[in-house]
Amino acid sequence: MPYEIVHTIGSTVYFVFFLLFLWVRRTPRINPGAGWWAAAMAFALAARLVLVTVFGDQQGHDTAVAVYTAISAVAKFCLMVGLVRFFEVPVRLRGFWIALLAIEAWIVVAWSGGMSPLLRDGGVALFNAIFQLYAGWIVLSRRQVLAPRLLSVTALASVLLALHWATFPFMARMPDWFTQSFMIGMVLAMVQYFSLLAAVLLSFQKRLLEAESRALDMAFQDPLTGLSNQRYMRTLFENALVLANRPHQQVAVVFIDIDNFKPVNDRAGHRVGDEVLKIMATRLRATTRSTDICARIGGDEFVAICTQLESEEHAHDIARKLLNAFTEPVLIEGREYRLGASIGISLYPRHGTTLAELLEYADRAMYQIKGGGKNGYRIHAGDEQQA
Repeated sequence: MPYEIVHTIGSTVYFVFFLLFLWVRRTPRINPGAGWWAAAMAFALAARLVLVTVFGDQQGHDTAVAVYTAISAVAKFCLMVGLVRFFEVPVRLRGFWIALLAIEAWIVVAWSGGMSPLLRDGGVALFNAIFQLYAGWIVLSRRQVLAPRLLSVTALASVLLALHWATFPFMARMPDWFTQSFMIGMVLAMVQYFSLLAAVLLSFQKRLLEAESRALDMAFQDPLTGLSNQRYMRTLFENALVLANRPHQQVAVVFIDIDNFKPVNDRAGHRVGDEVLKIMATRLRATTRSTDICARIGGDEFVAICTQLESEEHAHDIARKLLNAFTEPVLIEGREYRLGASIGISLYPRHGTTLAELLEYADRAMYQIKGGGKNGYRIHAGDEQQA
């Protein structure tokens, strides 16, 4: 393929990648690596344009190659900084700056001082090969954080580019292979930067999914305890009814109010009060099953919707376990707090068929416990106080 066509294709490819990275960089809060890779493409494009406009005489050719290698070195520097920023590698950039300044000085001295072409090309090849090998190592060591297969391709392309640059001093002496060598390098660079562009887009997708997950958590979870909130509890109750419609299956709505919480919250402060609520929420989760629904519906009020109960006695067992869990002392910052729980229970379908009805009856039973001395449980409809 003619020399001019190879570099025209290369310039076009780098220009397209520059626009793509620049477009991605404009996305709010995008990973900073994209901006550095846009700069790398800009310098790679500038280097190719220098070669496209090369003069016909040998002096013009040597000057163009010197400028090309100098600009190309800056592109490799931007590639490395982009990788460090993208993967948050804990390294200082001072070493990269020193290496860049050293190779630029080498190029000036080598091309202006009449140094042997093989020696001057060897210095340039060594710089680029080391940078590409280091790039491959960074990507390979961080591939698990995003997309292992994709980043393995990036690492492989970087290593092959390092090997490609290692042949540069010899290809420069072989006119028949020199143009093909540029073509091979361009293809490898395309693979490298295309995979990096895909990695940027994947990281953006991951950030969107995480933001969506956090938004759902905020919509359906209590921010302090991580339990379901009242809104989500109502949604989950509909699913619980599906299980309750099986033969001989019941659902218990357990209303829990923490006893003696207000004095602790007032005297020890809201920070301690919040820790108490978190601990009680943890105990609630540990005492109930994974199929049960646990929610915080008020300051110190919790609800557990227990599904797939075989009999009313099962509800008594659950209430006793909850009562034991909530009456255990709470230790915070070396200080022990003794609380308790007033628990009211209603049963579906015996006491109602809607969550509003069941919560009302469970709440009534809970207040009966409150009025009778606290720290106990009662099932709605006149059952005797237990425990």
